Amino acid sequence: MAITAAMVKELRESTGAGMMDAKKALTETDGDMEAAVDWLRTKGLAKAAKKSGRTAAEGLVAVKVANGVGVAVEINSETDFVAKNADFQGMVASIAEAAVDVADVDALKAATVNGKAVADLVTDKIATIGENMALRRMARVEGDGVVAYVHNAAAEGMGKIGVLVAFKGDESFARQVAMHVAATNPAALNEAVLDPAIVEKERQVQIDIARESGKPDAVIEKMIVGRMAKFMAEVTLMGQAFVMNPDLTVEAAAKEAGTEISAFVRLEVGEGIEKKEEDFAAEVAKVAQG
Repeated sequence: MAITAAMVKELRESTGAGMMDAKKALTETDGDMEAAVDWLRTKGLAKAAKKSGRTAAEGLVAVKVANGVGVAVEINSETDFVAKNADFQGMVASIAEAAVDVADVDALKAATVNGKAVADLVTDKIATIGENMALRRMARVEGDGVVAYVHNAAAEGMGKIGVLVAFKGDESFARQVAMHVAATNPAALNEAVLDPAIVEKERQVQIDIARESGKPDAVIEKMIVGRMAKFMAEVTLMGQAFVMNPDLTVEAAAKEAGTEISAFVRLEVGEGIEKKEEDFAAEVAKVAQG
């Protein structure tokens, strides 16, 4: 596979590796971006394993809580101008309202708002505003209580990041946890519910890194135990240092507050979507030549 400058740039930005190291990693992995990140980490050349999800699309995440149910929906637009449009925001709010009564995004698309299916509502708004839009995803949590938090709010209940936290106990503490989730983006509530594939991948990367050191297998085993414990503390909500009191983990802080956190959801606009980068100068030149 041909390794392009754009691929090298993307890998450098996501890992902090040097240009030649990034190029070599892509060459060694035949252009597989994810494998190239792991290759750099194994060689000790990646400064940090940054999250692969890139916020590249525009739009809004809206949250709604009612009767122990919390929902978050993401609706994308092509530009941030549309995300600031009152008509677009009104549509997003009405869709979030409808989401409370459905289980998933497919059911939400079929749900009705003022007698019209949500999917048709989006289609009509595309025609009205003149920009492509999409109801991309929805998430739902239930609990004795649910709190919502919006980061970078564009209007009430909607913004660039939406968080829901299901809890039993102190609501003000649960709101602090929601803010923590917005800031740290944990992968799972705790180790028990963390995707085994994520765990196994990290374990293999750490084994490869340890083997590069040339240490005996018995020493490597002990190294892996410690490194995996550190990994769990970094990616699970309960294991993370609480942003409001870094001396405590979220789990310890919850115990102090007499509060149980049972679930959370975090949606960020455009997460995981790659947006095509336009070369404006090239476009102008093309028009001039035409």
